[in-house]
Amino acid sequence: MMELLQEQYWGNTLLNYCVSLAILLVGFLVLLILKRFLLRRLQKWVERTDSKTDDFLVIGIRRSLVPVLYAVLSYIALANLDLPPKWDKVINILFSLSVTIFIIKAITTTLQFLLTGYLSRQENGEEKTRQVRGIMVIITAVIWIMGILFLLNNWGVNVTTFVAGLGIGGIAIALAAQTILGDLFSYFVIFFDRPFEIGDFIIVQDKMGSVEYIGIKTTRLRSLSGEQLVFSNTDLTNSRVHNYKRMERRRIVFKFGVTYQTPKEKLAMIPGIVKDIINSREGLMFDRAHFLSFGSSQLDYEVVYIVPTGDFNKYMDHQQAINLGLLEVFEKEGIEFAYPTQTLFVQQQNGEAPKQG
Repeated sequence: MMELLQEQYWGNTLLNYCVSLAILLVGFLVLLILKRFLLRRLQKWVERTDSKTDDFLVIGIRRSLVPVLYAVLSYIALANLDLPPKWDKVINILFSLSVTIFIIKAITTTLQFLLTGYLSRQENGEEKTRQVRGIMVIITAVIWIMGILFLLNNWGVNVTTFVAGLGIGGIAIALAAQTILGDLFSYFVIFFDRPFEIGDFIIVQDKMGSVEYIGIKTTRLRSLSGEQLVFSNTDLTNSRVHNYKRMERRRIVFKFGVTYQTPKEKLAMIPGIVKDIINSREGLMFDRAHFLSFGSSQLDYEVVYIVPTGDFNKYMDHQQAINLGLLEVFEKEGIEFAYPTQTLFVQQQNGEAPKQG
């Protein structure tokens, strides 16, 4: 029996083949038990918990760790055999390639999970997590480039020249694509500094709308009239952006005028009338109301009050109620709102007093 096991075929004894086969069989059996029993029990256990971390760990074990264990097991079994140098080199390349791919996937998946979990705990987390895709594209590309360089170096390739070439090529690309790279860096500024977010209503110069999409190069707004406005990220970071979504209150200034024929006593009553109307509206804070100036055809009043919300529709509801209240009270008091008029005085030639016409 021993003599049979010591017989050689293709440079290896029959015993070596048996040992390699036993390693594969026993290893695959252990991994099968691990998948069928241990992972299933872990899956049932994590389904009873509210945490997403344990779910991620179980999925990571199934998708990344188990394939790596299969690759390691196959490599150990083949390493027990005395193979030709060419075959040995191919096996090393395939093993390092498979392990590197699984490690890169595990790293990128973990980073995405951590970043998504961090953003989801913030305000408007669902909207913020959608922006992670653009960041992850860049991070994934960088990790894959580093993994490829690691593989090339591990295979004996001189990566110094390659890296130098990438540096020179990167400078050339950067010079040729300054605008694109500027928008890319502006995207990072918007993502981390968060001057505005998806859903915010902003005004940029003479354009306004709700933020609908924030991309790597452009940001898109939906205007009040319905069309889509597209801005480059650099334009937004270089502009003064008015973000009305974060407005906690509005300071309202409005004016109106009454006729010159209004008696002085009525003119003195008007600030109090305005104050009472504003104070009767729940939530509004009266600031001031004054007889401002003498206009060309009216006596001007200026009113200031505070609306404790940034909602434009609610502000307009309050302003409409104030206007209707003024109309009602002025009608009762006999106070007339002014409108553009002119008074013509005619001088008589015979010396009589001028007539008003």
